[in-house]
Amino acid sequence: MTQPTPDAERIAQWTLQLCQVDSTTGHEARMIPLLTGMFRNLGARLQWQSVEGGRCNLLATWGQPRLLFTTHLDTVPPYLPPRLEGGRLWGRGTCDAKGILATMMETIRLLLAEGRRDLAFLGVVGEETDSLGARIALDLKANLPNLQGVINGEPTGNILATGQRGSAHLCLRCRGKAAHSGTPEEGINAAFPMFDWIGELRRLPERLDPILGPEVWNLGTLQAGRAINVVPDEAEARLFARTVAGSTFVQDVLRLRPELGEVDVLFEKGPEVFPRLEGFPMAPVPFGSDAHTLRNLVRDRFVVMTGPGSIRVAHTEGEFLDLADAVAGAQQYLDLARTILDRPQGQDYTI
Repeated sequence: MTQPTPDAERIAQWTLQLCQVDSTTGHEARMIPLLTGMFRNLGARLQWQSVEGGRCNLLATWGQPRLLFTTHLDTVPPYLPPRLEGGRLWGRGTCDAKGILATMMETIRLLLAEGRRDLAFLGVVGEETDSLGARIALDLKANLPNLQGVINGEPTGNILATGQRGSAHLCLRCRGKAAHSGTPEEGINAAFPMFDWIGELRRLPERLDPILGPEVWNLGTLQAGRAINVVPDEAEARLFARTVAGSTFVQDVLRLRPELGEVDVLFEKGPEVFPRLEGFPMAPVPFGSDAHTLRNLVRDRFVVMTGPGSIRVAHTEGEFLDLADAVAGAQQYLDLARTILDRPQGQDYTI
């Protein structure tokens, strides 16, 4: 008997419906009516988990779940209305991650048609900012006692992510002494040592991890001074690093700080590696996700992260998802689901 294949028209229709709702972070509650109808039509039992301000995570279950599909319900601003042109879906969320949500729904529909009744879907809020939804979703673990795998949806070009780099958010400050710009010798310009400090960090050798790829950091904001005719008595820089195993980036920032420099480590989390599955290609990804949090819903923390679309167009004004990519993603999700559900309990996988 030939197994049914993913339906491109259905995926497109669902994606357009989802993307017509503006659910930029903070406004995810707007998705509740639509998602309630969609998942009830799939025969799911629904649980809305309150997060804050009317925003909710959605847990949809069929039977006693052993496999959890999950992605996020929020998008970055600004809202861009969706459209379908020549096999390509355009608009905010088509790639990240409402197109993935629609693809997962189609996968679940096909698994249900096969007679599976051991599935769940979790939609979380706030992934694009503070991942609050994912952290609160861990309270649902008692509702999923038989869970043995999580498939987290993010735009990876349908390749499994090798893992997730760590992250470090740092605030660098330099103190100086204000003076009239006509007599700069009477002051201490805080901007100059900050420039030198950043320059030293730019000259650090590249660190490359064979599994997670290169360690990178970004100078996100840089501020100095109060007025054009005043010697700056303070300067501040915010850095965000995506770190790999054995990283010394935070220590290097501290080591290289100037005499009047200060460092606040606002957030730091180490990298994680995801399991390998035979027959599924893997590659490093340059972004973070909720996968490292939501894997804690599973006893052995088994998680894979993959999905259709490219991170290179996510968050851009030209965000899109090729429909053929979404269909291939649904087929991959089917193959992954069967592999994970059929794996023996407690079987070790290459890390």
